[in-house]
Amino acid sequence: MVAAVRAGRSTTALFERLEPGLRGGVQALSFHALRWLGLAEALRSQLASRLPSPEVDALLCTALALAARPQEGQGADQALHTLVSQAVEAAKQSPGTCHQASFVNGCLRRFLREQALLMQVASQQPQAVWNHPAWWIKRLRQDHPQHWQGILQANNSRAPLTLRINPRRVSQAQYLADLAAVGLDARPVGAQGVVLARSVAVPSLPGYAQGHFSVQDAGAQLAAPLLLEGLPTTAGPLRLLDACAAPGGKTAHLLELAHAHVLALDVDAVRCQRVTQNLARLGLSAQVQAGDAADTAAWWDGQAWDGILLDAPCTASGIVRRHPDVRWLRRPTDVAQLAAQQARLLKALWPLLKPGGQLLYCTCSVFKAEGEAQIQTFLAHHTDAQMRPSPGHLLPLAAGVEPQLPDNQRGEHDGFYYARLVKLGA
Repeated sequence: MVAAVRAGRSTTALFERLEPGLRGGVQALSFHALRWLGLAEALRSQLASRLPSPEVDALLCTALALAARPQEGQGADQALHTLVSQAVEAAKQSPGTCHQASFVNGCLRRFLREQALLMQVASQQPQAVWNHPAWWIKRLRQDHPQHWQGILQANNSRAPLTLRINPRRVSQAQYLADLAAVGLDARPVGAQGVVLARSVAVPSLPGYAQGHFSVQDAGAQLAAPLLLEGLPTTAGPLRLLDACAAPGGKTAHLLELAHAHVLALDVDAVRCQRVTQNLARLGLSAQVQAGDAADTAAWWDGQAWDGILLDAPCTASGIVRRHPDVRWLRRPTDVAQLAAQQARLLKALWPLLKPGGQLLYCTCSVFKAEGEAQIQTFLAHHTDAQMRPSPGHLLPLAAGVEPQLPDNQRGEHDGFYYARLVKLGA
């Protein structure tokens, strides 16, 4: 997995190919290695005079990440010596690394002997301290000078398992009782959220097959209520567009809360199938269609929308604690390229909105180029757009400094940006 990420491949699709019995363990090890990869690389650079082959280096850095930052529940010396033994055995078993097993053994045993000095040297390198690329650290320092350290610390923590209760099937209070009945501790967050004290296999949770809940971060649960706030509720079903809908969490939330006709649009036809499947489990239905939201001539029927949800493609810089590979997959040029795509979508969709209608722009990013700066530019060029009260940039866990949120939602979410825009006119 580490080698795949370095080659530019996301872990998400790779995990899905694993047999279920291996998936949980592989994901836990991979995520741990990726969270501490900056430190592991700094240590490896001291232990090896030249860069090993990609496969050997991936194995060595994985072992160093585990040695330098042991997983929860590991002991000290005994666990480290076992780790070295297992890493060497793994090297022997793989054709790509078997000829380097003694090299892996030598590097790791030297780490055990000189750990304090090696860690001290690594601590002088920002990428080793924060375990993010240098450009990412620099951008966060510029965008969030008071909170950049908290954001980076949060990114290296484990995200909680957060559910959104389907109020058409069960109440939040009842579902908390259902969890307690099977011995699972949980607490409420927001109007529909439930945060579990520990992660478990989602299909094993009570009410999964009956559509009692969806998995959705507490920050993402703000989208549907924000779009619906201020829209009419008495003149028949609302016409709502979810412009970048897959995998369908926000589409489902809109349908749970409102009497609405929803078009769930996504550029990926395969991901559209997943939207349909997720809605079916929840007992909900929408018009699901594959198409490029910016190419409106290809899919729009000419009738204006009451509300448009634009969850735009972005760097995903706000969800790094859930997807630790993102920080290593992104490049500095991605921010500007994605910001241009976001601007293109905003420009294309705005004319499709009714006067008095609302467009909710959101990204799961903490970079201001994809949030605050994007919307300031849009407002400067669209005099018929007005900002309504909006959360703006929400910062992840360790920052937890969002006075615009209720007390029971602060510090319980990934990083997001939200801007609610109303279209002026008769």
